[in-house]
Amino acid sequence: MLKRYSIILLALLTSVMVACGGCKGPTPTPEPDPIVDPDPTPEEPADLSLIKQSVPVTDDWVWSGKPDITVHIENPNKVAVRLGVTVRYATDKKKEVETVTDSVDVPANGTLDYKATTTKVLAPGVYRASCFVNNKAARHFNFAIDPFSIESEPDMQPDFDQFWQNAKDQLAAIDMNANLIELPEKSSATRKVYLVELFSVPDDFVGGPVKIRGYYCEPQDGQKHPVIMHFYGYDTQGSKAKCECPSGGASQYAEFYLSHRGQYLNNRPASTGNPGVTEDCVSYYGDWFSYNFGNQDTWYYRGAFMDVVQAVRFMATRETSDMTKLFAEGSSQGGALTYACAALSDYPFTAIACNVAFLGDYADAMDIGGLAAETAKACQGSMSKDEMLAFLSYFDTKNLATKISCPVLASSGLQDGVCPPRTNIVPFNNLRTPASDKEYIFGPEMGHDYPKNWSTKMWELFKSKM
Repeated sequence: MLKRYSIILLALLTSVMVACGGCKGPTPTPEPDPIVDPDPTPEEPADLSLIKQSVPVTDDWVWSGKPDITVHIENPNKVAVRLGVTVRYATDKKKEVETVTDSVDVPANGTLDYKATTTKVLAPGVYRASCFVNNKAARHFNFAIDPFSIESEPDMQPDFDQFWQNAKDQLAAIDMNANLIELPEKSSATRKVYLVELFSVPDDFVGGPVKIRGYYCEPQDGQKHPVIMHFYGYDTQGSKAKCECPSGGASQYAEFYLSHRGQYLNNRPASTGNPGVTEDCVSYYGDWFSYNFGNQDTWYYRGAFMDVVQAVRFMATRETSDMTKLFAEGSSQGGALTYACAALSDYPFTAIACNVAFLGDYADAMDIGGLAAETAKACQGSMSKDEMLAFLSYFDTKNLATKISCPVLASSGLQDGVCPPRTNIVPFNNLRTPASDKEYIFGPEMGHDYPKNWSTKMWELFKSKM
């Protein structure tokens, strides 16, 4: 009996297992096989030495209130990088203003233009920015903030006007005794070129007159012509270098290229071959600036400033000169002579052009540097700073500028270490010329040089007033 029940139970269990598929349960979904890179490459860390940084010129690096500096960063790495940016700001007198730091993310194989500025509004002036990316220098440069609001009050001595009137009176008593030597090889049918020799004030009150020279171009049509005076920069070419001699050229202008005392034609042996010069000319002024430094009555530039006045007086003696259309131009020292001539001349100037002018704003220059300031310090001797500045004030272009009201074109290189930009901007700001009649050109990357469009702008100004 028990055996029969066991057989029945076994049959039932077999039926159930067949009905449920052997009771194996649901078949699980298989997991996908992992994707295996046959050539796995681990992510490489960024090579920060490949980062490139630069600071392009924007807005001529002249702004109002705050700078807007662009730091350009290039990241050639295959991964993004986070970098530190630092910009240090200081005045042109080397006084620290602010250091601004920030972090930036530069995308992989990408670039970023980071805009840098100050947290504070800056006073009008010239400043220096030093830009770094991850402590690596991107650029050091000067920029200007509201330059035409920079103020440096005139500091002339009470007898400033009388001092220069005395010098002009002394000049008037000198017989210029002009000697004209025609240069046929340089002349043309429409305009003759001459070497001119004339006399100017002595170096002191007891010596004899000083001979100065220049090249003079005279139109040959018998008509009156505009007069253009050309003044030179510091004579750094060496005493054996030939001097510029114009050719006949354009006949519509009467021009004088002056070599003032001790420089250029007055500082060359005859063997140099300058047209018309037949005698050896030797300068005894040393480096000029230091000659009798500290004595305003005998300093080199008292005589040099009178030389430019004498050159204008010579031009007034020529029948072809239209002294109602009088112009002057010069660069560096020539710019200072141009300011001096316009301020001190017997004849009002129609327009002048002064590029990177020398001899300006001594009071500030002493803290900024540059050729005039450093040379003055070297010559200071026993003078106090105040005594030295009082002496220099007679010759400072910022004071002479207060005597000028004609149209003026001026310029400076923001990176000029010889005649720093502030020493050019201040005389320009002190002019009595209406704002509408004066123009300033900034060379943002320029040092002691000419702006690329200087000559074009100068001739545009002169021709507009002829």
